[in-house]
Amino acid sequence: MWSFRNLLSLLTVFQASSHSPNPFAGPQATPTDPCYDETGAARRCIPEFINAAFGQEVGVSSVCGRPASRSCSLVERDDRPAVRSCQVCDASDPRNAHPPSYLTDLNSAHNLTCWQSENLQGSPLNVTLTLSLGKKFEITYVSLQFCSPRPESLAIYKSMDYGRTWTPYQFYSSQCRRMYNRPNKAAITKQNEQEALCTDGHTDLYPLSGGLIAFSTLDGRPSGKDFDSSPVLQDWVTVTDIRVVFSRPQHLRALPMSGRESEDPLGPPATYYYAVGDFQVGGRCKCNGHASRCVREKDGKLVCECKHNTEGPECDRCKPFHYDRPWQRATAKEANECLPCNCNLHARRCRFNMELYKLSGRKSGGVCMNCRHNTAGRHCHYCKEGFYRDMAKPITHRRACKACDCHPVGAAGKTCNQTTGQCPCKDGVTGITCNRCAKGYQQSRSPVAPCIKIPVIKPTAVISTTEEPANCDSYCKPLKGNLKINMKKYCKKDYAVQVSVLDMETVGDWAKFAVNLMSVYKSRGEPLKRGDHVLWVHMKDLACKCPRIHMGKRFLILGTTEGGMNPERPGLQADKNSLVIQWRDIWTRRLRKFQRKEKKGKCSKA
Repeated sequence: MWSFRNLLSLLTVFQASSHSPNPFAGPQATPTDPCYDETGAARRCIPEFINAAFGQEVGVSSVCGRPASRSCSLVERDDRPAVRSCQVCDASDPRNAHPPSYLTDLNSAHNLTCWQSENLQGSPLNVTLTLSLGKKFEITYVSLQFCSPRPESLAIYKSMDYGRTWTPYQFYSSQCRRMYNRPNKAAITKQNEQEALCTDGHTDLYPLSGGLIAFSTLDGRPSGKDFDSSPVLQDWVTVTDIRVVFSRPQHLRALPMSGRESEDPLGPPATYYYAVGDFQVGGRCKCNGHASRCVREKDGKLVCECKHNTEGPECDRCKPFHYDRPWQRATAKEANECLPCNCNLHARRCRFNMELYKLSGRKSGGVCMNCRHNTAGRHCHYCKEGFYRDMAKPITHRRACKACDCHPVGAAGKTCNQTTGQCPCKDGVTGITCNRCAKGYQQSRSPVAPCIKIPVIKPTAVISTTEEPANCDSYCKPLKGNLKINMKKYCKKDYAVQVSVLDMETVGDWAKFAVNLMSVYKSRGEPLKRGDHVLWVHMKDLACKCPRIHMGKRFLILGTTEGGMNPERPGLQADKNSLVIQWRDIWTRRLRKFQRKEKKGKCSKA
């Protein structure tokens, strides 16, 4: 038999300290934030245990007093037979009304208020109470204190989706099989922990008034001792709405009455109705261990005041950018706070990847999205293609990555070394951005091979192949000190070209130079084309340095083709009478001017 003393005992169990196995007990409130300890470390926190039904509106399918009606009930008198007591229910008279608001108002023994249904005549006998909590709660009990005899059969249902669907929670009946097609007092195992049971333990006739029915959601459930590890029971106690269906009242025919009333056949007969003085739902606002209280928003909606970087009505998801590990419910051992992704201050969004989380030993699964400041990678921890790390700045600096700036011709690609910034250079090219020729190489006009190798030739080896004339001054006199170009000299020569000297070998008394003909300004006879050519110089002229030729340099050569092309030495030929001057870029315009004058016939006048 349940009484107020039983209910008080039940409440004491569910409000035990956090050291007990009770899953709804949490850490005691502290002067600071209960969700964090004295060191600032996160810990599980839960809202206070309350009667979630208090002051809430209850929807009822039946209420007396519309129109006014008279009902009679039996009243116990200590050890003497019960007597009839009749009263009028009138919804228009506050003194005789029994509205649904009396179900969840303040329950007081000195001022007992009761909701009462219409008189039950014939069938159906079902009367429904529906309570909406407005939010998910984790409840531990549902209790009903009756002003009438307790029903012979009743069912409790729950909803987790605000009344859209309903699930059986508990049945009470002296005829479980007949009324609800369930066995009486079935054993609870781990296999049926989330199954509604039926019992006849709360359907006695007595007491005629003040009887209690209290359903404990976890009582006898095997996993209740390890609630934190039981998603089944966590789901089982989660409720947004409660519905109670009274299916059948108690029959009073066999009840003994006083002698006068039993002999008065014209006395008012007892009527059947349901009357409840207090409807309670004990539990906590569901916040999954991540909030210590629930608050009402401006629109009146009840929500958790979430901590531990969580959000949502039940703190049931991680805040944006806090996806380094999956959301989990807090437990007594682990707060399971949501952790921010490590993006080194270069990203504002991230996502969770379970595979990476498992590979990291369940430590980190966050993946940064849309890395900024020219960074890349899961944590925006290295520079993207075309940029390299400035080691003088921390990786968190917005300018930690510098542009590679690889030369478009000298570099073999746009991606440089992530640490040093060295661009990949083509053969013969050097510099951190590949912007100059390496030692032993000279620039060419080819974008494929911008720098070509210069063969190492010792000038003394060339001079030693023949004896230097006794008097080079008199031998080279015609050109000594007169290395200037003018229109007259231009007109007297058969060709005028710009060449780059690449290589040299000796063939008998001749020096054979491999040259790259870069520009042609004049060419009589057979036209000259740019590209690789051969330049012949007699060793005697070369020994006296007329002309003076250096490897790897560019020269302007004005020469003649007297005697025609020698089949033994095909190519250009320069001697002491040729004008061979190291190239200067300012000559380009002057030579183009000589070309125009020649076309106008000015050479014949020179």
